[in-house]
Amino acid sequence: MTERATLAAHVHVEGFDQFHRDAFDKRKVRAAFRKAGQLVRQRAQLNLGLSGAGSNYPRRITGVLRDSINARVSRSGFMVKVMPDKTAGMAEYYPAYLHYGVKQGSRVKGTGGKRRAKGERQSLIAARKAGGWRIAPRANYIADALEDENARVRAVLRAGFAAALR
Repeated sequence: MTERATLAAHVHVEGFDQFHRDAFDKRKVRAAFRKAGQLVRQRAQLNLGLSGAGSNYPRRITGVLRDSINARVSRSGFMVKVMPDKTAGMAEYYPAYLHYGVKQGSRVKGTGGKRRAKGERQSLIAARKAGGWRIAPRANYIADALEDENARVRAVLRAGFAAALR
């Protein structure tokens, strides 16, 4: 069993799978996905804005992370991606560190020229895994926002696909 967190969160709207993409008015589909992305973006910003000491989301100190969340519609218009972008106010792009966390200790590199030394690398890896977190992993506020807004997103997309059908 793996302890890796995943950033994948998606919604699939049933009922329009049998149609080819050319059967839809691309402008109306893009508008529907843009509206759905804005709903999720606003909820994610709200999750971060209301986070405090008791929540598992990153705490709001300056608001740079909250303001960096954007929704971007794909080129084809049939997908929207909501994610934080690196802005001028960020020295480093850090949302991945917040989500996955950082273990205590340095990264396990080579074993100092002892390439085939029996069990040295494994002992270093085990020692690092046993150590604590320097930055503890946080909850995925964007995936939670999509889960919270799931009904509204589905309704917007269903209406958008129905209106876009030629």
